[in-house]
Amino acid sequence: MIQNDFVIHDVKFLKPDGEVDTANIFVTGDKISAITHDDEVTAEKIIDGRNKFATPGFVNAHTHASMTLLRSYSDDKALMDWLQKDIWPIEDKMTRHDIYIGAKLAAVEMIRSGTTAFADMYGPCMDEVAKVVDESGLRGILSQGLIGFADGDKKLASNIDLYKNFHGAADGRITIMFGPHAIYTCPPDYLRKVATEAGKLGAEIHMHMNETQTEIDDCVKNYGKRPFEVVAETGLFDTRTLAAHCVWLSDDEIKIIRDKKIRVAHNPGSNMKLASGICPVTKLLREGVTVALGTDGAASNNNLDMLEEIRLAALLAKVDTLDPLTVPASQALQMATEFGAAAVGLKNVGRLEVGYQADIVLWNMRGVDWQPNYNPASLLVYSANSAAADTVIVDGKILMQNRELKTLDEEKIISEFTACANRLTGK
Repeated sequence: MIQNDFVIHDVKFLKPDGEVDTANIFVTGDKISAITHDDEVTAEKIIDGRNKFATPGFVNAHTHASMTLLRSYSDDKALMDWLQKDIWPIEDKMTRHDIYIGAKLAAVEMIRSGTTAFADMYGPCMDEVAKVVDESGLRGILSQGLIGFADGDKKLASNIDLYKNFHGAADGRITIMFGPHAIYTCPPDYLRKVATEAGKLGAEIHMHMNETQTEIDDCVKNYGKRPFEVVAETGLFDTRTLAAHCVWLSDDEIKIIRDKKIRVAHNPGSNMKLASGICPVTKLLREGVTVALGTDGAASNNNLDMLEEIRLAALLAKVDTLDPLTVPASQALQMATEFGAAAVGLKNVGRLEVGYQADIVLWNMRGVDWQPNYNPASLLVYSANSAAADTVIVDGKILMQNRELKTLDEEKIISEFTACANRLTGK
């Protein structure tokens, strides 16, 4: 990693109000220390910002990083068939090393596409993902995926250990949440246990909610109420909660989300591919709900490209409401940056503003898809692709510059990853 204390000179950047300005962005330590408009600057290290567009780093608010191992393994199936017949059986075969290498390849993919923080929920061995966060320089918001049936208490104990051992680790870049998987895998009594243990530690919650209509129907059949109503009665939502998907919502459930200040991770790519439905993003935003964006896992998306999710979120909201004014480019970017940081509980992250953490991405605007350059924010959302991510900075440290990774050996990781995937799948 190239250490901090530098200036990005003469760069167009996305202001917190969504407007674009040109300035010099100074980084001292792990924070943005100044933003000036001087024609000339003096600094020990100067990064040329000409023909670059600076944005806050993207926050992937819901993913399963190690599922990179299962990319293209099973596609074009309904969610429950996909999970029960293909994904869960092969996940049972994963080793600690598989989890580590899968997460490492995910880190490469995320850095290369402008992501600086990710909220990851997966099965055992999340300490291996924590190791990848430390080595890569990314921010990780990690949770043990909890299933409330066989060995449910053991899994909960593992999440407690994860919190005690890694919360605040990697110079504060690791946050630990509790990860009850979903209402169909975690009965109410188990959710009460999770709520109690998370409350003791002050940990937040990351949970799948209302992803498919089948999930709703089964919940009503089993408990007589819709998922948000059932979970609310367990006390789980009295802890700060990140709810992934939230596709099928009643008005009463939206009221619960609003009143309990639940944050929503919208996953347009995965929801479209699995034909799950469309999250009512416009309605949630109007209610003052924090709506972030996530890729979901690479087995259901099938990539970790947050720029693609930004574009899909803006377009899908317009189709859903038949309103071309809803979720404009600036708001879509906000969902991936400022709202994303708020959704996963990060403080002073997600804005290019003095005093905020220096999590910055520089986008190369020399490509033909950036011409003519009337509005860089609009071009990034509607025209560009993630290969334009030129430089990625987290906590004032450079993880990639001029498309060259500084913390990870991509070729070595791909080689190790391929061996793991071939052994795991037999393909």
